[in-house]
Order: sequence, then C-alpha cells, then structure tokens
Amino acid sequence: MKRISLYLVLVSLLISGVVKGQESLKWLTLQEAEKQMAKQPKKLFIDVYTDWCGWCKVMDQQTFQHPTIAKIINQYYYPVKFNAEQKEDIVFRGKTYKYIPNGRSGYNELAAEMLQGKLSYPTIVYMDEEFKVIQPVPGFYKPADIEPVLKFFGTGAYKTIDWATYQANFKSELSQ
Repeated sequence: MKRISLYLVLVSLLISGVVKGQESLKWLTLQEAEKQMAKQPKKLFIDVYTDWCGWCKVMDQQTFQHPTIAKIINQYYYPVKFNAEQKEDIVFRGKTYKYIPNGRSGYNELAAEMLQGKLSYPTIVYMDEEFKVIQPVPGFYKPADIEPVLKFFGTGAYKTIDWATYQANFKSELSQ
C-alpha cells in the first residue's frame, strides 16, 4: 500500500511539473527588460494582452508553459508581459506613454505603437536587440504553431530567408 502511495505521489509530481529540469518563463516588465538589455543584448518577446482576453489566458496556460516553448523563448529572448490597457504611464526608451480612454475601456499609447495601430489580442511583438519592432504577430498560437515563428525571429533567419522557405525546411523540437 505504501508503494502505491509513493508511486502516486511521484506521478503527480511529474505531471504537475514540480520535478526540476522543466523550463519555465520568468516574465519581465519593459523596465526590467531594458535593464537586462543594457547588460546583455537579446531580442524581446512581448506578450501584449488584456485582462479580459480569453485566448490570452489559454495561451498562457497551453503555449507559454510548454517546456520546449519556454526553453526556446528563454534562449533567444527576454520575455515581457504587457497589458495593453494599463492605465499607469509607462516610461520606455526615454519616452512616456499614456493611457488613452476609448469607450468603456482604452489602451496605452505604447500598445498602439508596438501593434502599429491594430489593437488585437493576443499579439506577440518581436523586437531586436536595439528595441526595433521586427514584427507584431497577432492571434492565438499552439506550441507547434509558435515554435517556428520563435526560431525564425530568434535565430535571425528572418534577415536572410523568406518565411515560406524557412517554414518548409523547419525541423521541430516538439516531436522529439
């Protein structure tokens, strides 16, 4: 009976991810990412979300907690969570961004700038090491769908190859 109980405890620990060795993301604020970039430049992975966005929550649970996806993000990027409807002023890159009321809600000016005026959630904004937007990518992504995008921008492949060619030759780590 004790063996069965011990076995069940070990299985539940494995399933819950408590056993170490599984990658996880340590989300940063934009200000924290700026400080990290000053020490060691890296690309930024900015998850632009809202509190009411259901698909944002699903992506948090299903995609960003996937160990392979977390490993890839940690390898190539500083991961940042950014609430597009944040009401507090944000100072980023020496500029102050304010909340703009719009109907029953509103948005932060920085969200509108990063999303190039297309306020859609969730959207991932990929920035290079100099804080230049590479591309905002809107929509919900499962782990298998986001993996090639993460590597396309993370490895810098976007500078030398088109997306269709990259995608056609992509080898996933998820199936391993």
